Amino acid sequence: MPVQSPYDFLSTPCMLIDNERALSNITMIQKRADSLGLKLRPHIKTHRMPYFAKLQLDAGACGIACAKIGEAEVMSENGIKDIFIANEVIGIDKYIRLRDLHRKIHIRIGIDNLVALEQMEEVFAEETKPLEVLIEYEVGEVRTGIVNDEQLIELVSAIQNSKHVVLKGIFSHEGHTYKADNLKDCCEKAKVAYQRTVRAAEIIRGMGVDIDTVSIGATPSVLNGEYFEGVTELRIGTYIFFDVGQSKAIGNFNHCAATVLASVISKPEKNRVVIDAGAKALVSQNRPTGICSTNGFGVVKGAENISVVSLFDEHGIFENSELFNEVEIGDKIEIIPSHVCPTVNLYDSVYLVEGGKVLEEIPVSCRGKSK
Repeated sequence: MPVQSPYDFLSTPCMLIDNERALSNITMIQKRADSLGLKLRPHIKTHRMPYFAKLQLDAGACGIACAKIGEAEVMSENGIKDIFIANEVIGIDKYIRLRDLHRKIHIRIGIDNLVALEQMEEVFAEETKPLEVLIEYEVGEVRTGIVNDEQLIELVSAIQNSKHVVLKGIFSHEGHTYKADNLKDCCEKAKVAYQRTVRAAEIIRGMGVDIDTVSIGATPSVLNGEYFEGVTELRIGTYIFFDVGQSKAIGNFNHCAATVLASVISKPEKNRVVIDAGAKALVSQNRPTGICSTNGFGVVKGAENISVVSLFDEHGIFENSELFNEVEIGDKIEIIPSHVCPTVNLYDSVYLVEGGKVLEEIPVSCRGKSK
């Protein structure tokens, strides 16, 4: 069980991105989208780095998706011109920022309520071109989104009667598939979610609105699903780096590109190993059930059966005799995060690595850009 990292010359804790694996993941999903005849719009909330967004675009992506206006501003400043904010936004101040982006790039945003529409109308009242929106439809995650036909029809009608907002599509996120019992269940849940989204699109078109986008996406369901009839766009993000949850869904850790390099700082008693990566270096979040269950806060690269069992602010704890006997104080090991998206946001920069060498240090330019 050789778990010592070849990057032991780096100070810890820090985040490493395996260049070869990240590029392979980008290519894999782009080919998947191309084979299905669908557009791919990667969600950059996973990496929050223009560097990787540009690689995804170069591989064939039609544009990117962001979660927040702050992310979109950074991406725009770095030359990316086609952005969908796959989220709801409330606040006149935020729509003023969106208007500034709207004047420079092609940008769309999600909507699921009349309050947002009123604010859009107010801020975009003097614009020569309307703001393009996609309605979010709730398909099982129980988060945001229109939940029934009555709400959908009401919002579509309101947008039709607006002067400065135009409806261009519908989107959904089948995030509840992460909790599926197995891959078959995941695919069945995803199929129902896609059918509900497409049905909503048909209702919109039946009201005389010529929408061009039906956008769906969650990495496990897109990787394993077979039914995409009526869908036009895949909107997924975690695939670029993978993590423990995504790896559990596919049954191996071969695609994990992101790891946190940590030092063994203590072995206080038999079976207990302590590293210098705690909750400020690894996200204290896990999924207890489903195909993406994590049951811990990260696993050891090279010994993926060994999990971080608890986190303090600055300490990660293992309780494992095998690891205790394998490592010495001062050794450096790599941890695959349980959930990579918020983990990346803990770092100012990442090290792009390959073959035991650091290729480049890349800033996480959207770190903290959650407004």
